[in-house]
Amino acid sequence: MVVTQGPGEWVLLAYRVPREPSTPRIAIWRKLKQLGVAQIGDGLVGLPADARTREQLDWVADDVLAAQGSASVWLARPASVAAERDLAAQMAAARAVEYAKITAEASASAHLAGTARAAAVRRLRGELRRITRRDFFPPPQRDLAQQAVLDLTAATPAATPVPGGAS
Repeated sequence: MVVTQGPGEWVLLAYRVPREPSTPRIAIWRKLKQLGVAQIGDGLVGLPADARTREQLDWVADDVLAAQGSASVWLARPASVAAERDLAAQMAAARAVEYAKITAEASASAHLAGTARAAAVRRLRGELRRITRRDFFPPPQRDLAQQAVLDLTAATPAATPVPGGAS
């Protein structure tokens, strides 16, 4: 995670969702978690700004409004590089935990054989892709998780070349 230039632009979502019914509130919380937002304050989340993140938070804002809540999307810059570093560190730490889980699951799957191992590889690859999509400030654990999944893939019989086969 490196933030060396001046603060960049962030897209922020300020929102409030009614407590009842709880289903829309939980669905919105899950969407925000899936996007990997930085929790800036109560009802205030942010992502580094680009066209994709702006659109994603616009969609969540629409969901909030559909749930009879209030939402507004803002573009802003942190007042200092230190403030942006704090947000980036928060986001990197959250991804580090997710990557560590992938590494542990890949290690725990090493004893599996055949289709069970192949299924574990597919599942871990998918999870790795989902995490990587919301990883704006990659922590060192990203490389470890990728290597653990590669190692598991290489040890999977379906991925092993046939002796005497074409290379």
